[in-house]
Amino acid sequence: MAATLARMPTHLERRRGLYAITDGPRDDLLDVCASALAGGASLLQYRDKTADASRRRAEATALLLLCRTHGVPLIINDDALLAQAVGADGVHLGEDDSDLADVRERLGSDAIIGVSCYDSLERAADLARRGADYLAFGAFFASPTKPGARRAKPALLQAARRFGRPLVAIGGITPDNAHSLIDAGADFVAAITGVFGADDVRSAAARYASLFTDATDIR
Repeated sequence: MAATLARMPTHLERRRGLYAITDGPRDDLLDVCASALAGGASLLQYRDKTADASRRRAEATALLLLCRTHGVPLIINDDALLAQAVGADGVHLGEDDSDLADVRERLGSDAIIGVSCYDSLERAADLARRGADYLAFGAFFASPTKPGARRAKPALLQAARRFGRPLVAIGGITPDNAHSLIDAGADFVAAITGVFGADDVRSAAARYASLFTDATDIR
C-alpha cells in the first residue's frame, strides 16, 4: 500500500514548529503519534534502534498513513532501506550512519535527508554543500535520551543561517527553554521525552507548536 501513496513536498522552507521524535518500541505508538500530530507536530521521525525488522516495517507503514492524514512528512531515523521500502518522505542521518550521497542515490532527489551536526559548524557546512535538506544541532540542554551528548550553544544556530537550510535544535528542549533557540534561528525544535514522555501527549505537542504560532519572526 505504501508504494501507492504520493510523497509529501520536500521543501521545508515554509514549515516551522515541533519535530516530534518517537522513543522506541511501545504498545501505544500509533496512539501517541496521532496525539502528537493532532497537537500540531510539523514533522514526525520514527526512531527505533531495535533489530525487529518486521515490526519496524509494520509500524513505519502505519505511521506513514497516519502522517498522510495530517499532511506531515514522516522521517525514518538511520535506515534508508526502511524509508525506501515504505515510501517514507525521508531519513535522518547521524555521523555514524550511511553516507549522504549513497542515501540520496537510493531515495532520490525528492527525499528529505536531514543530518545531525552536533556542535560542529564545519560539519554543517560540509553537509549543506553535499545536499542535506536540514541541519540539526544539539544537545542544547541536558538530554534524558542522550545524557552524554555533546553540547551546543545557540550561537551555532545564528552562524548556520548562512547555509540556507532549515535548522533543527535538539537536546533537552522544553517549551520553557526553547525561546532562546527559536530567537537564534531554529526553524524546528525536536523533542522526544518532552512529547512522548508526557502524560498528555497532545497537550505537550501543542505547547511546543504554540511557540511558533505565537512567534512574530516568520521566515
